Amino acid sequence: MIKIDTKIQQREQYQSVISGSRGLSILCLIILFCFHFNPLFAQVRVVKSAGGFTGNPTLHFQGVEGSAQASAAVNFMLRACGWFDFESAAKADYAVSGSCDKNHLILTVRQGRVVACSLKVPIISGDLRRAAQRGVDAILQRIFKIDGICFSRIAFCAEVGNGIHDIYVCDIDGQNIQRVTKFRSLAVEPEWFPDNKSLLYTKYNKSSTSIVQTSLSPLKSRRLTFYPGLNTGAAISPDGKYLALILSRDNQVDLYVKELTGKAYRRLTNNRTVEASPCWSPRGDAICFVSGRTGRPGLYLVSPNGGAVRRLQTIGSEAVTPSWSGDDKIAYSAKMGANYTIAVLDISGKTPGGVVVKAAGDWESPSWAPDGRHLVCSRSYGGKKQLYIVDTWTGRSRQLTQIKNNLSTPCWSGLGR
Repeated sequence: MIKIDTKIQQREQYQSVISGSRGLSILCLIILFCFHFNPLFAQVRVVKSAGGFTGNPTLHFQGVEGSAQASAAVNFMLRACGWFDFESAAKADYAVSGSCDKNHLILTVRQGRVVACSLKVPIISGDLRRAAQRGVDAILQRIFKIDGICFSRIAFCAEVGNGIHDIYVCDIDGQNIQRVTKFRSLAVEPEWFPDNKSLLYTKYNKSSTSIVQTSLSPLKSRRLTFYPGLNTGAAISPDGKYLALILSRDNQVDLYVKELTGKAYRRLTNNRTVEASPCWSPRGDAICFVSGRTGRPGLYLVSPNGGAVRRLQTIGSEAVTPSWSGDDKIAYSAKMGANYTIAVLDISGKTPGGVVVKAAGDWESPSWAPDGRHLVCSRSYGGKKQLYIVDTWTGRSRQLTQIKNNLSTPCWSGLGR
């Protein structure tokens, strides 16, 4: 349980840092942290064992009888999940076929001539895409003993006009795009709630920022914080009870923890450097954040109850935009020479992470998939910023969407909705 002094008043009366020259400097610094320190992608090359294979097993998809729509949906999910390479029927390790009626999708997996498994997935309200997502995740559970990846979604920020950014969500194959916000300002840094039914994000106002929650079905919003000055970078705890966020107070930009529905909050840092980009450990017992207290941005850990701050050992001259996976890995952006790349850190801090390969363009804001293997990032290249899925085992990447708008700050949900 996080301990927060409940006797703290709802809002202390203090001067907004936005109004003065010092406040403007702080605002510039926080925007710099949020938007500039979003680096060049690199592909983490790690040799893993996948279901008894060195590298991905191969698969041949034979289609779903009875529904071209269901066949297309299953094909998209099998390719988007990233756990198989596709091969001809004669050479493939696995073959997947299916059949479909009004109420069920049946998927059969064969290994050679032997039926490895047959899975029956209900079709709810005629939603074939959802049935395909559940079906392919069930295949992944049987073969790789993981919970899956397909029945998750990705939230992201899209530039829809000059100085206007809104939040959208899509499936892991880049389809089924839904617009979440429609403001005449900036809505950035989306973060999923643990139930995957609503989003948390930063909304920029004329002279301040606020933290907003929007439920997805039906679309309904409420403002969670609106303290004077900056309210940004919010992350929700795994139990859904607390926010880690960046506030400006006393002309400083520091890390705080606040009760989601209550009034109490706790200040975790107190220094003249800018803090940014908090993320929670999967157990909710630590927060990783970015701080420039040594003169360059680096990653630090602190308990949500306060106490000593510990710096993590990272590669490169700078480390920013951390994302903490469910199996205790932190992906972050590391500055190597003039460029940024993606690194993955063992949370023990004993190793700085593997060497990564640079790729063209600027890559931003890694966010872990629920399988602990894939990341979603945004890539700036040729004057455009698009979303990419990155496989940290093989180093492969693929473009997620074909939207022409500039896209940024993606966030991958957990499983279910």
